[in-house]
Amino acid sequence: MNRTILHLAPAQPGTSVEGTCRRLLEELGGRAIHIDLGPFFAVDPVKVAKDPERALSAAIDAVEKITQEVVVTSAQLPAALQPLAFALQARLAAELGAGMVLVTSDTNDSLDQVARIAAHQYHATVVGARLADGGWAGASEASSYRLLSGEFSNCAATPVHVGADESAGEVLKRLSSDTCLVVPVERMDILIGLIVALAAGKFPHPAAILVSGDTVPDSITRAWERFVPGVPLVQLGTAKKDEAVLEQARRAHAERPVTPLLFQRRLQEEARAVHKHIVLPEGTEPRIVKAAAEVLRIGGAELTLLGTPDAVRQVASSAGVDISGAHIIDPVNDPLRDRFADEYAELRAKKGITREQAFEKVGDVSYFGTMLVRDGLADGMVSGAVNTTAHTIRPAFEVIKTKPGAALVSSLFFMCLPDRVLGFGDCAVNPNPTAEQLADIAAASAITAKQFGLDPRVALLSYSTGSSGTGADVDLVKEATALLHEKAPDVCADGPIQFDAAVDETVARSKAPDSPVAGRANVLIFPDLSAGNAGYKAVQRTAGALAIGPVLQGLNKPVNDLSRGALVEDIVNTVLITAIQAGREAQ
Repeated sequence: MNRTILHLAPAQPGTSVEGTCRRLLEELGGRAIHIDLGPFFAVDPVKVAKDPERALSAAIDAVEKITQEVVVTSAQLPAALQPLAFALQARLAAELGAGMVLVTSDTNDSLDQVARIAAHQYHATVVGARLADGGWAGASEASSYRLLSGEFSNCAATPVHVGADESAGEVLKRLSSDTCLVVPVERMDILIGLIVALAAGKFPHPAAILVSGDTVPDSITRAWERFVPGVPLVQLGTAKKDEAVLEQARRAHAERPVTPLLFQRRLQEEARAVHKHIVLPEGTEPRIVKAAAEVLRIGGAELTLLGTPDAVRQVASSAGVDISGAHIIDPVNDPLRDRFADEYAELRAKKGITREQAFEKVGDVSYFGTMLVRDGLADGMVSGAVNTTAHTIRPAFEVIKTKPGAALVSSLFFMCLPDRVLGFGDCAVNPNPTAEQLADIAAASAITAKQFGLDPRVALLSYSTGSSGTGADVDLVKEATALLHEKAPDVCADGPIQFDAAVDETVARSKAPDSPVAGRANVLIFPDLSAGNAGYKAVQRTAGALAIGPVLQGLNKPVNDLSRGALVEDIVNTVLITAIQAGREAQ
């Protein structure tokens, strides 16, 4: 269902939304239902101020239970939360995918503008403003649009209007990549001239062509889609304010990005649904024990911690957490050690491993945990908070091995930025991939991203965008991109492309206007391990991004590595991802 959510939020402290809400519901008739989200924030304001995600998540749950197509939400917040009230309102609107309606007590334009700037900072879409004791602030009519070709989201570029007597040649001279050209519908000569000139590639592509007036003929739309699909063609019009607001709110919900909170909520929901058994070899590490307690609390997985029971329980007691629901196994003294030694010796006999050496090996927590997974006594493993990446994944390479048809094992980090989630690969496993390996990494990363709720748009990164640079490193990425298109033609991908052109729409319009990925990429493939590892750590530490992973791709059963600097939250998310991977493997 294409939902429409309007979130009413005071533009300044002390403004009541009650009257506005009542009037809005009357105007919308039986189309809308109201839900007050204030109680989720009023129960314990101090806790909300310290941990807003939990209250936001509960509020989202309440709205998602509503089946009506149009939902009006509000949250009159308690006085204790006033210092961060607007930030919470804006975040709530953004997480709900709601159109934010600012409620003001007067017509003070400066207050309205301040509120809009703050909303933009928190990635909320403001669709209108209302006076607390009246109707919509501003004009009763509002501009609306209908997308005829390409992709468009309220062009922020400079509008350039075609003059009544202006020729097509004069218009073309004024084109630039940072303008939206506004063409009256009666000027068919301009539209036809634009099709010919832009298709020839001799003029810069504008951000969009906006056609004002009556309906654009179908013949023009078809020609536009065929010859200049990379330039948005938009039909402008007018609509009643409430209808325009609803349409903007509908688009806001349809285009809602995958935010970190939404991503983590999906992880919890799916992990609870599959409820797999995950082994944590580093059972005496305090961060692991705290993470285990949280996973058990939310019901995300059945857990086994490795270590002597007394030592594991002592760590839990010191941390003040409850892990009574977890299994605890001591690899050194457990009867399974003999069984695993026999199996490992047989598996590695060709490598000259003796029974005695095997017995010694499987007493190690990483090997013991991996053998639990191999034998189906656990569904997946998460380690690396203390042990190195090599110590974590070498046993998996030896006894779990790669999936049939998988050319290599690679990794993908989910980087949770304030307003979106990006996939970074390969940042943990392959030092200097060949072009073919890079294509395989990109294809595997697209699959992983899709499995976890992203619509993958893959950018193969380089220091060059298109043909702007030369060199062996650029040629490698060009070849990898070509191979990716052959191996996985359904994957939306482009390369070589620079990082800024891949993720920034303004830069993309200048550097790669015809790219299907530029400005909108959400899976970023680094050309080698040096670039990838430096890239993810730079974003993590300077942009405050939550890095989840690395998620290993290509193994027969899920084994995932942690950064040794992993936080408790990172570990929880990686356990949930591993459980979900195990659930998908079982399908």
